Amino acid sequence: MLKMPRLIPFLLSAFLFSNSAADAAAADNSRVPERSELPSESKWRLEDIYISETAWQKDFDNLKQTLPKMTSYKGKLADSSQSLLACLKLRDEIGIMSGKLYAFARMHRDENTADAKYQALTGKTEALLAEAGAATSFIEPEILAMPDELLIKYRDNESGLKEYSFYFEDLLRQKKHVLSPAEEELLSRTSEMSQTPENVFNMLAHADITFPDTLGENGKPVQLSEGRYSNLIRSENREVRKAAFTNLFSTYDKYRNTFAATLSGNVKKNVFYSRVRKYNSTLESALEGDNVPTEVYDNLINTVHDNLEPLHRYVSLKKKVLKLDEIHMYDLYTPLAQDVKFDIPYSKGLELVRAGVAPLGSEYGEILDKGLTSGWTDVYENKGKQTGAYSWGVYGAHPFVLLNYHDRYDDVSTVAHEMGHAIHSYYSQKNQPYITSGYTTFCAEVASTTNEVLLLDHMLKTTQDKQKRLFLINQYLELVRATVYRQTMFAEFEKLLYQKAEDGETITADLLDTMWRDLNTKYYGPAMVVDDEIAVEWARIPHFYWHFYVYQYVTGYSAATTLAEKMLTEGEPAQKRYIEFLKSGGSDYSLNILKEAGVDMSSPKPVEITLNKFSAMLDELEKMISKP
Repeated sequence: MLKMPRLIPFLLSAFLFSNSAADAAAADNSRVPERSELPSESKWRLEDIYISETAWQKDFDNLKQTLPKMTSYKGKLADSSQSLLACLKLRDEIGIMSGKLYAFARMHRDENTADAKYQALTGKTEALLAEAGAATSFIEPEILAMPDELLIKYRDNESGLKEYSFYFEDLLRQKKHVLSPAEEELLSRTSEMSQTPENVFNMLAHADITFPDTLGENGKPVQLSEGRYSNLIRSENREVRKAAFTNLFSTYDKYRNTFAATLSGNVKKNVFYSRVRKYNSTLESALEGDNVPTEVYDNLINTVHDNLEPLHRYVSLKKKVLKLDEIHMYDLYTPLAQDVKFDIPYSKGLELVRAGVAPLGSEYGEILDKGLTSGWTDVYENKGKQTGAYSWGVYGAHPFVLLNYHDRYDDVSTVAHEMGHAIHSYYSQKNQPYITSGYTTFCAEVASTTNEVLLLDHMLKTTQDKQKRLFLINQYLELVRATVYRQTMFAEFEKLLYQKAEDGETITADLLDTMWRDLNTKYYGPAMVVDDEIAVEWARIPHFYWHFYVYQYVTGYSAATTLAEKMLTEGEPAQKRYIEFLKSGGSDYSLNILKEAGVDMSSPKPVEITLNKFSAMLDELEKMISKP
């Protein structure tokens, strides 16, 4: 099974430059700027992967010519340790080339998702990667067909196979789920087709949908976009945020049946693969790859259920502070600290990130500076650009990060978050061979969120102004609400969705609306008015196309909270353990790697610690607000 490149979504980083040109381009807030209007220094340097499309095409052709070489090893892996090693090395070469080819094409596409040229290039690459998957699909079934003692003998006697030790161990663990060579090849050939639901979602949500104009802060109409929505929904003007909320979700509602069809298609695909591979459930199949018991997922949901009272209390406090007769879903993101402006230009945001992550040590700081000055990032929103933010590790090049920076504190936190991902990739690829360089999402969200926690701790320690401190405490509460409570709600939605699909129930827009509305009612409590429009929010969540992915944001945040506290209290010993965690890549199971770093994620304790901290910070906020 080919080691495919994996996109890590959400939040990110950049490099130091004067952003006056970007500010000028964005000055006309009635429209989203074209990419050509943004300064070159605000854009990532994809030529660090390939200097030109000609060079990309050369590697593309090279990969195509390399694939037939795999057939010379078919049926011969058990013949000798040398044959096994040569085959695995060739597969690594194919994997590295595939990763670079796909990253170059896909990230160019993400610069403008409506660009037909890079849509085509991405599709062309996905087709070749499907061929690569088919060409290498015989490897694992053949290895598993070998007697275990012969594989161990080869590993022990051939020094080049030592770096594959964990790979062999993990493969043998999942032996019962690997099919025959012919069946594996057939499944590999379905990989391109299986991307259709996600591809349709991306085209519909990011290229085809046109949002109407909505009420801007200056009272004039502005063009609504997903990027603009994240600003408008935080407006202190209730009419502005209500209009943005209504216009965004009424637009999604027009396409709800199409979105339901794409999501249903994705669910059916995953149920099919889990059943073909003889898993008890799709949830088990998603977690089994990293040896995470389903009990970890269930314990997470149950632990959050047991701690919903602080979230209900927070909603009630927000209603009181904002002096609302009713609190609606469009009020949820409004800061409790009124008239507090954190207008943070990009260069200032980078200074705050550097100071925040200082507890991670001087070496970490040096790598951070390298990332901020070496073309790793794409900073500002432009027309057609992929929304949100992500980090993408490219083996043989350097990490890349995508931002949509809007000068908010949230954006600074995003920089810290995605640089956590990027530096994790940097450390892993510098210290691990290709086969174990790909860390799991379970660990990835720890590396990113630790940076966010440390940044906020730094901000609270250095901010004396009462209103700004109130804002930052509220920011912490919002972070936990959005990362722990909200993502657990997402995780519960997925669990219920797949249970219904596995029971043979038809997935319709009405069913999805009902499930989503009911979960919002449960999580946000009796004080919240759950508006009808929110029922279709499931349609805009890209993470549901990476099944059972989002729970790792919660486990990651909880682990990060624990590890950050250890670094702040224990100092250098905890910091050294943390750096070793970053260097470990995928050389062991995630639960083991994190236990070595100092946190046991098989226990509900880290989640309990995080939610207890949420409750304590809420107590402090209530006291601050009660004082004149």
